[in-house]
Amino acid sequence: MQERPSIQQLENFIIYGKVRNFATAAHRANITQSAFSFQMKKLEEMLNIQLITRSNRGSDLTREGEFFLQKIIPIIDELDEAIDELQKFAGKAVYINIGALMSMGDILMNRHISYFKQHNDNNICFNVYNLEAKSMLKKLDSGQIDIASTFLLPQMHADGCEKKLFCKDEFVYYAPCLDLTQDKITADIIQRYPLVTHSPDYFMTNSLEDYFVKLKIHPHIDARLSTPYAIIHYCKHNKVATLISKRLLQELGITNDYYELLEPLNFSSYLLYKHENPKIKSMEIFVDYILDLYQQNR
Repeated sequence: MQERPSIQQLENFIIYGKVRNFATAAHRANITQSAFSFQMKKLEEMLNIQLITRSNRGSDLTREGEFFLQKIIPIIDELDEAIDELQKFAGKAVYINIGALMSMGDILMNRHISYFKQHNDNNICFNVYNLEAKSMLKKLDSGQIDIASTFLLPQMHADGCEKKLFCKDEFVYYAPCLDLTQDKITADIIQRYPLVTHSPDYFMTNSLEDYFVKLKIHPHIDARLSTPYAIIHYCKHNKVATLISKRLLQELGITNDYYELLEPLNFSSYLLYKHENPKIKSMEIFVDYILDLYQQNR
């Protein structure tokens, strides 16, 4: 009987087929480039067919490699689905790991999970991690998290991910200790009072700075804090303001002391995930639930 490729070899060949680069493919497979190249060589030797061309200018799939790739992708997808369904059939919980953007606030995801558990498959369980964008995208790429809930900011690169827009987040001017009478906050007011915002290396910090450049202002930053909850608490006890998600404030029960911005500041909120994840069926049940939830509330 002819020796057959391992599942790992086939999965890694699919990864290569998507990126067409050994270094990138090895990174996504979480192994060294030499180990990845060795696996592909062994696969070719086992099949006695060259699947990948290699030269000083790079590498690519051969005609046979393209054919093989299209044949094995649905096979691996069906195997993943079968394993997922078997786990459910056996009554075992499927754990979905979710990364929530630090500056977005994980309490919003907590509510989604609570509602989902009340109305859907209780064999699906969740682990939620509050992460900064760089760390979250890295964990999504390596498979340490299954779904990322994030603003898709211009500086972020999420190549190879499915991107599902579920809502638009309006940012407002939150200033509970300032005596303001304006209906809408102008650039002059933002410039006048000190602000508290996110840590310097957060992607959100860069996006807010772009907004200030657009307004042609340089507001004084009173403090830079690590979470939106710390920022909100700081604002409650100091004569400062912040620019923050209206949706997050309302989820925390805060219905006043914030003001609309004359120059709107909005961010698109997305769920990111990868189709080659073996838990894809369970993940898509949850993703579809979130999309339906926001569609109904529009």
